[in-house]
Amino acid sequence: MKRRSFIKKTTLASVGFGLVDLNPLVGNRPSARNNFSVNGSRLENRILELAKFGRNVNGQGYRVAFSSGDIEGRAWLFELMKNAGLETRRDEAGNIIGRRKGKNNSFKPIAFGSHIDMVPDGGNYDGTLGSLSALEAIEVLNEQKIITNHPLEVIVFADEEGSMVGSKAIAGLIDPGMLTQISHAGLTISEGVRSIGGNPDLIANCKRNKGDIHAFLELHIEQGGILEFENLQVGVVEGIVGIDHWEVTVEGFANHAGTTPMNIRQDALLAASKLVIAVNEVITGVKGSHVGTIGKIEAFPGAYNVIPGKVMMGLELRDLSTEKIELLFRNIEKRAETIEHNSKTKITFVRQPSVSKPALTEKSLQQLINKSALGLSLTTKFMQSGAGHDSQNIAQIAPVAMIFVPSVGGISHSPKEFTNTADMTNGANVLLQTILAVDRT
Repeated sequence: MKRRSFIKKTTLASVGFGLVDLNPLVGNRPSARNNFSVNGSRLENRILELAKFGRNVNGQGYRVAFSSGDIEGRAWLFELMKNAGLETRRDEAGNIIGRRKGKNNSFKPIAFGSHIDMVPDGGNYDGTLGSLSALEAIEVLNEQKIITNHPLEVIVFADEEGSMVGSKAIAGLIDPGMLTQISHAGLTISEGVRSIGGNPDLIANCKRNKGDIHAFLELHIEQGGILEFENLQVGVVEGIVGIDHWEVTVEGFANHAGTTPMNIRQDALLAASKLVIAVNEVITGVKGSHVGTIGKIEAFPGAYNVIPGKVMMGLELRDLSTEKIELLFRNIEKRAETIEHNSKTKITFVRQPSVSKPALTEKSLQQLINKSALGLSLTTKFMQSGAGHDSQNIAQIAPVAMIFVPSVGGISHSPKEFTNTADMTNGANVLLQTILAVDRT
């Protein structure tokens, strides 16, 4: 199925039992919208309830994938989804999938959701907001007696913070070798999938083909500080960045630190330090939202009285464009050549297997999210996601889009991660409105 525009000119549609005006723009002014809203208190209370699963003795969140806290939290959410009238099941990858019938069940489903596992000692909002907001959207549709044209699916993915096994299985991206990798819980991915009700032996059965999902939407906390810094309420995600890594080796000559004059040294660490600065200058010298980081460094032999003869570093570049990443890397290589010459050292770059490729979101879905937010009188910004998400895998088989809401202080992957109730409610309302808009296509 070819991707097609999700925007139509019709301004009023009958959805289920209600007439729904889905925020068409007249000039720059959104028209009236349907007058129902998500229940922000219910959403917040469920997030706090889920946060109790897996807490350690210090009260911090510890619900890594396949841990007892993850298993218990998933069982709790499974029951909530069943109670909301969803036909709820676990697939072979351990994903929880809840289906709500539409008026025409031959239509492909509109899917939405996220994950509930966290990094070790992570926060209560990363992934959880998107999963529980998906359930909240279903609750509101039930309360308003709205039956959508398309079937709806709430998907809670397995192990987003580690292997992304859940979304990769649905997208048909499972590498058999990944099932033997060790998860944060200390189990192999295969053992972990089995612990949450999946069947790794049949995991290929999870695969969906292009066109099997009409659209996939994911609400998420920003995990950065841009929206808060710019005092904006909603981020419309243009795509999830690609990530590339290089192992960098700087080779000089190890020698006695007391007897070797400064002007004849081949100090690998000094050359490496200049390369760190050069990377920053290259990244900041090119316009765009790309980022680059030297995130690890180790000097050898590592003694007070020995000039470092070798340094190992890790270089990471992220951007929505593979071409931009390549441009930045070529510029870094050129700076490295100059440093080599001046310091009498040798610098080599070894590219690692791609961490992830850029995943662009569907432009027509971006526009529907933006119009839905404007119709709710919310301020918006088109922006990229610098972190990975399940959506980047689902983008291989379906049109996807993401909605961001502010993270207080730009903090994430930390017990101090926090998003206030008003922002969570805004995001959930935008998700609900966008689901209804997509349903008209």
